[in-house]
Amino acid sequence: MTAPATAVFDLDGTLIDTAPDLVDAVNVVLTVDGLGTVNRADLNHLVGQGGRAMIRAAYEKFGQTIEEDQIDRLIPVFIDTYRQSMPGQSKAYDGVLELVESLNEQGWICTVCTNKIKLLADDLLQKLRIDHLFAYVAGGDSYTFKKPDPRHIEQTIRDAGGDPARAIMFGDSKNDILAAKAASIPVIAVDFGYTPEHVRVFEPDTIISSFTQIGTADVAAHLDQA
Repeated sequence: MTAPATAVFDLDGTLIDTAPDLVDAVNVVLTVDGLGTVNRADLNHLVGQGGRAMIRAAYEKFGQTIEEDQIDRLIPVFIDTYRQSMPGQSKAYDGVLELVESLNEQGWICTVCTNKIKLLADDLLQKLRIDHLFAYVAGGDSYTFKKPDPRHIEQTIRDAGGDPARAIMFGDSKNDILAAKAASIPVIAVDFGYTPEHVRVFEPDTIISSFTQIGTADVAAHLDQA
C-alpha cells in the first residue's frame, strides 16, 4: 500500500513568525547580568539557530564574551520566560494555515520538523491552537541528530507514518534546504524567514514570498516532479 504524501514544515521563520517573543526572552536574560537590550534586527538572523546562539550574540553585542557554562546558567531563564509569554506576538505567516488545512483535506500527512526543542515547539503550537493540524512534531532534541542532517527530516516523516520518497519540505534556512536536498526530498523555500543569506544561494527547488502564492495542486506537482 502506498503511503500518503507528507508535507514537512520547519517552524520558526517558515510556519510561525516567532522572532519578537524570542528576542524579548533574550532581553530578560540580559537583565540578569545588568546589560542593555537588543532588538529584532540584531538577532533576527539567529532565530532559527536556537536560544544559545541568540544569547551568545546578544552578549557579544555588548562586548561581553560568554562561556558555555554561563549560557547553561541562563538557558533556563530564557526557556521559562519564553514559555510563559506564549503565544505572545508569535503568529502564523499569511496563507500557511490555509495550505496546511487544504493538504490535510487532500489526505496529506502534515508534520513539523524543527531544531527548536520539542517542549517549546509543542507548547507554541498548542497555545496558538493549531497543534491539531499536524500529525507529528519532531524537535531538535527528538533524535540524536538534527538539521542539516537529513535523517532529522527522514525520521520525522517515518514517525508520522509517511515515506521519505513521497514527501516535500518547506523551510526558510540553509539547514532546511541542505537537509532536504541530502534526503532527495524536494524543498520549497520561503524568502521571508530568518536566514542571513537569501535562500536562492542554497538552490531550493522553488522559492516563494508568501504561502498565498501556492496551493495544494502546486505542492502535489512538485512531488510528482521529484
